[in-house]
Amino acid sequence: MRTVARLSLSLVLATAALAAEPKPAIQQIASGLDMPIGLASAGDTRMFVVLQRGRIVIWDGTRILPTPFLDLQSLGIVGCCGERGLLDVAFHPRYAENGLFFVYYTDPAGDLNVVRYRVLSGDPNRADAGTATPILKVAHPGFSNHNGGRLVFGPDGYLYIGLGDGGGAGDPNNNAQNLNRLLGKILRLDVDSNTPYAIPPDNPFRDRQDARAEIWAYGLRNPWRFTFDRETGDLLIGDVGQNNYEEVDFEPASSIGGIDYGWRKMEGMHCFNPSNCSVGQSQLPILEYDHRSGDCSITGGYRYRGSRYPNMRGIYFYGDYCTGKIWGASEQSGQWSTKLYLTTGLSIVTFGEDQTGELYVASLGGSLYRLVDTSEPPRRRRTVR
Repeated sequence: MRTVARLSLSLVLATAALAAEPKPAIQQIASGLDMPIGLASAGDTRMFVVLQRGRIVIWDGTRILPTPFLDLQSLGIVGCCGERGLLDVAFHPRYAENGLFFVYYTDPAGDLNVVRYRVLSGDPNRADAGTATPILKVAHPGFSNHNGGRLVFGPDGYLYIGLGDGGGAGDPNNNAQNLNRLLGKILRLDVDSNTPYAIPPDNPFRDRQDARAEIWAYGLRNPWRFTFDRETGDLLIGDVGQNNYEEVDFEPASSIGGIDYGWRKMEGMHCFNPSNCSVGQSQLPILEYDHRSGDCSITGGYRYRGSRYPNMRGIYFYGDYCTGKIWGASEQSGQWSTKLYLTTGLSIVTFGEDQTGELYVASLGGSLYRLVDTSEPPRRRRTVR
């Protein structure tokens, strides 16, 4: 009986340890950057930092390398700033083999561009700017804001692209609900089967004459950072609100696409236009927060799947650009709850995930941080071969 009691007590203690409340914090690892706005991993130990004016630099684990990986700023093809600029980079799932990567930027006319490049032969820390291959160009007339700016390869190997609704308060052109327009959407492209791209055979609007076949999801205002859970394949979207509410949207890995996330009918979980709308087929967000405490613009993040901080495992971290707050959301039996962990005062503009699932945060003010848990000593990082 004593043995059983000891085993039971050990199980209780072990369970309690696993369920311990984390104490997230940020540790600065780089500073003096010129408007960092995006972070990406190429599947190795480096982190690639997107600078809004038009450059991509490398953090090699100890420092920012002095020579840019890619310099589009000097070519004069990037229009900056405000919500415009070089906004993201995504590395091909087989980057180690083919050296291909994709960038998203606004040009001086304000149009949205997705362009493919290749790493320089013989130098893994330099891209070949002469290998530019245009993939997609979307006109963005009238307003300078709501450009979207997210590029990410999904677990299915397709490239997902997040476009804002075209700008102007309240989506005056109703782009987000118009399936004949790409603005206000998440697109899904096959960039391997054709030039510049092919439509995946299971895209939801592929066979409709009244919709663009590139569209995966619609009804988005300005999806500022969405990510796939590297463990489950679920999609989490941070969509910037209008005047009152910021939202987090969730799409399970089993989704067949075609989801309407509500804008401009809905802002968060609330009617927007018209004010007495019917939710209908719109998908409501799993989380929202309002602007009453000075918050104003969500920056979507990642669900932590690293191994160094077990108490943070499974928590979806996201932030607010205006206040620098960082929340963590947890799911249990399909229900999500969120907790405010940090108020940093930083202009949190993006999160990043390295090849082992550890998380990073960048401030537009010029600094890069690692997200850590101070509730326990970090576990040794596993070697990735």
